[in-house]
Amino acid sequence: MTSPFKKKFILPAIASAFLFVGVSFKDDFFEIAKQVEIFTTLFKELNKNYVDETNPGDLMDKAIKGMLASLDPYTVYFNEQDVVKFKINNTGEYTGIGASVTRKEDKLIIREPYKNFPADKAGLKAGDEIIQIGDIVLSDFKGDASQLFRGAKNTKIDVKYIRQGKTNSAQIVLDEVAIKSVPFFGKIDDKTGYIVLSHFNQKASLETKEALEQLKREGADKIILDLRGNPGGLLNEAVNICNLFVPKNETIVTTKSKIEKHNNTYKTSREPIDTEIPLVILVNGKSASASEIVSGALQDLDRAVVIGSRSFGKGLVQRPVDLTYGTQLKVTISRYYTPSGRCIQALDYTHKDKNGVATKTEAKNYNAFKTRKGRTVYDGGGIQPDIELEETKTSPITEALLKNDGIFNYATAYYYKNPNLGYQIPTFSDADFQDFKQYLKIQKFSFDTETELALKNTFAVAKKEKVDESISSEYQQLLTALQKSEETSLDKNQKEIKNLILDEIIKRYQYQEGLYQYYLKNNSEIKKATSVLSNSDEYKSILKM
Repeated sequence: MTSPFKKKFILPAIASAFLFVGVSFKDDFFEIAKQVEIFTTLFKELNKNYVDETNPGDLMDKAIKGMLASLDPYTVYFNEQDVVKFKINNTGEYTGIGASVTRKEDKLIIREPYKNFPADKAGLKAGDEIIQIGDIVLSDFKGDASQLFRGAKNTKIDVKYIRQGKTNSAQIVLDEVAIKSVPFFGKIDDKTGYIVLSHFNQKASLETKEALEQLKREGADKIILDLRGNPGGLLNEAVNICNLFVPKNETIVTTKSKIEKHNNTYKTSREPIDTEIPLVILVNGKSASASEIVSGALQDLDRAVVIGSRSFGKGLVQRPVDLTYGTQLKVTISRYYTPSGRCIQALDYTHKDKNGVATKTEAKNYNAFKTRKGRTVYDGGGIQPDIELEETKTSPITEALLKNDGIFNYATAYYYKNPNLGYQIPTFSDADFQDFKQYLKIQKFSFDTETELALKNTFAVAKKEKVDESISSEYQQLLTALQKSEETSLDKNQKEIKNLILDEIIKRYQYQEGLYQYYLKNNSEIKKATSVLSNSDEYKSILKM
């Protein structure tokens, strides 16, 4: 329980930190001071007078998050534990188990164990459900369970987990984990190099540079840079990666804000590696932030052909501001603009609809801009590729499968049914797809599409109002029709779904590296990129060279 001393002084300390962040303090002084005083008084009287015992820390956490939620999703409050995680994401180094995990109800699910790191060495597999860490049973633990895997190198942690319905035990020995920004690079053919850039941490440009130089030594004279699924990261690393391909003193991105000191122009500052090598950049709807700076800048400078689908559109710039007691505010301070002047940001959080959802610019309202050589490009949020590929877009039914783990759970079941595939590339036939659909039925998989959720919520309200019996048959008819429609959507998007299932299955046997090796010869986006690079006339015509 928070002491009376902390009850009295925690709010003014936090509030004072907020006063100087991203506001015109001089102009708004009276209004800010007035509102802080009102809130301080309210908080004090609430904790002093409320009928039950309160938790001031929890109340304050909810109050802060509620306030920030009215702005944009990137302006967030970090407690001490969050600050540690934020630093790990930027450095790419930490001591832990070396696995991607997610919390689901009373379990931690292993999503992906990284090859030769502690979780992998302990025998843990994707799909394992951790139910106990040391002496702590996760059903009794409501905090951030991933923190239970923190500790000094060589710390031994006993875990209990469920695999295929059976409870097992393992001991994980913590070790240093380095998350690579470039988890894979290789050659597609004698002349075409391929580099996967998955994060923009502090080593991103160095690892990309080393991969580029190694591929050139091996004879590559064309490069594919894969930014699909890359959520972004450090701005300076995005600039440095562009600098590998464009000359020194080239403008890569500008930031614009209502606050003068946050208006900046970021230019390349080093000698490049290769300004002539033909370059294709792959992006999709999950390529965001720094990925969009790289793809957008190199597109505007006519230095690369961009292939895939329109990127995410995350063009808001955040800055961490240290607060009291080891906490932090990550606050949006400006917007990103590419060299041609395009704003990357897609959603307008200052204008929301009646449901509180940020608005998006309609295509008819996009503005045209010119690249260095006069090609027309558009804003509207995200980077629109020079060559758009339908296969890079994800259908709503597939999004539902991914969101609710239909594909992930099926791949787990498939792995244990077929334990001896090893490095053999599995095939996924039409018969396998029928097996997948049957699996969804047996598991009573819920797609939870917007329509399905709306229908179920309506019937739940009907139950409360005791009118469910009179509409029960109609409800069941609608639900059946909806489920039939979902099955039709599964068949319609069979190719897309089969590819994603196969990707997940390959990772189970061969880790991420095996998946990238498979991509080199089989991925349609990479095939298209290779085709463009192989046809010098097509490549030059796209860039107006």
